Amino acid sequence: MNPLLRSQSGTPGSVATERGGGSAPIILATLAVPFEPDAARVAIQAALEGDAKLIVVDAVEMPFWPQSLSVRHADLELEEDRAAIRRLVERTAALGIEVEHLRVRSPRPVEALLDVAGERQAGLLVLGPDPARLPRRFFARAVKRIRKRASCLLWVAGEGP
Repeated sequence: MNPLLRSQSGTPGSVATERGGGSAPIILATLAVPFEPDAARVAIQAALEGDAKLIVVDAVEMPFWPQSLSVRHADLELEEDRAAIRRLVERTAALGIEVEHLRVRSPRPVEALLDVAGERQAGLLVLGPDPARLPRRFFARAVKRIRKRASCLLWVAGEGP
C-alpha cells in the first residue's frame, strides 16, 4: 500500500502525510454555488475522524474582460450563495475543526481548484457543488478534468457513497 494513503489512526478519512506530521488536509470545494449536503457531511466527517484541517474552497469564475473589473460586472456569484458558504464554514468551525476558507477567482476555476489542492497537498478532495445549481455539461466537464489531474483521493457530489 502507498505510504501516502496509509491511515495513521486507522480511521477512514484520515490520510497520513509523507512527513508523518498529522493528517493531510481535506478540501471541500464548490464552483460558486452552495454545497450539496452530502458533500459537506463527507468532508466534515473525514476532517473530524482524521483530525485534519478542512479547507473550504469556493472557486469562482472571473471573466477575462479587463473592462468588467472597472464596471464591477465580474462577479458571477450570488451574494446569498456566498453567505450560505460562509454559514457552513462558521458551523464547521463551531464543531472544533480547524477550517480555512478560500475564495479563489480565476478565468479557469477548475484549474485554480486543482492548483490549490496540489499546493496544500490535500489527502481528500470533496467536489461538492450542488449539481442541480450548475449546468449539467459544465459539471460533467469539470469532474472529468478533476479526475484526470487530481493528485489525491476524490469524492464527487451526486455520485453516491
